[in-house]
Amino acid sequence: MGFCNSLSILLLLHINQNQSWCFPITLCSSCLCSVSFLFFSSVHFTGSTAFSLTWLANFKLILFSFEKGPLFPIPTSISHFICFTCFPIKLQQNPKSQNQLPIWLLAIKVAIFGLLLYLYDYKQYLSPNVLLVLYSLHIYLEFEILLAPLKFLLTVTLGCDLEPQFNQPYLATSLQDFWGRRWNIMVSAILRPAVYLPVRRITERKMNSDQARFLGVLTTFIVSGAVHELIFFYYTRESPTGEVTLFFVLHGVCTAAEVAAKRTRLARRWRMSLMVSRLLTVGFMVVTSGWLFFPQLIRSGMIERLFNEALLSIDFVKHNFFSYFWVIK
Repeated sequence: MGFCNSLSILLLLHINQNQSWCFPITLCSSCLCSVSFLFFSSVHFTGSTAFSLTWLANFKLILFSFEKGPLFPIPTSISHFICFTCFPIKLQQNPKSQNQLPIWLLAIKVAIFGLLLYLYDYKQYLSPNVLLVLYSLHIYLEFEILLAPLKFLLTVTLGCDLEPQFNQPYLATSLQDFWGRRWNIMVSAILRPAVYLPVRRITERKMNSDQARFLGVLTTFIVSGAVHELIFFYYTRESPTGEVTLFFVLHGVCTAAEVAAKRTRLARRWRMSLMVSRLLTVGFMVVTSGWLFFPQLIRSGMIERLFNEALLSIDFVKHNFFSYFWVIK
């Protein structure tokens, strides 16, 4: 709770006095963010609250206290403020953006996700490498499928355009493209002003811009890794192993090195084909995820629980839908 107290002091010092309702809302939100995971035993509910409240909401509130981030300028109503704080959403900056997910593509992803759940019944016959690909697809597709209807409902409720959470990460041509513009865009929008820009601005006073950029990128990934360790603790209730932090440190170093390499004369002259760069990027993500990201989740049984809860949810929807349809008929 010390974090909540520190946050409330920051908010008290920096908050806009013209919006008197903001302080009690932010104080309650920060307290809720720190303990919300205790109320759920479901992997999906624990993960969603840890991601949306413990991580994003707290970072949004910290940025808001310094008049930055997606909560500033202050929303015009309490309901908007609560929604933009507690849900992983952000106002669409470019209304004409082409990043919106087409319905037909979402339908294809739902079908692929259903096929994945079917294949899990035969996982004893599948090789570890195939299972690794299935786990990676499962995490991505479940995120995309769950967040898409949430975005639609909030768009209708709030009456404003919201940015998508993902932008076809399987088409990423580099690690920078994957983490910065395609995977979990809301997180990138939070970490950039909260970590990357302050670190780069401070370090540029003591070193050149390339070194400051490297430290900014690496620090951002270290912070992301530390927060993922916390989320994994919420998932597993087990002591952190450091594996997921090492995963993000590795990607931070590789991303920073990639950014530096792109600025060299050789990189400007020679460009890799899109197909090759996409295969290398996705392959690197899958291999490193299997090495450092998934092992703790597999050992603790979280992947198995994700699969079982997804099947139970589908059975629940099917049972209630068909029962309702049968009664009407």
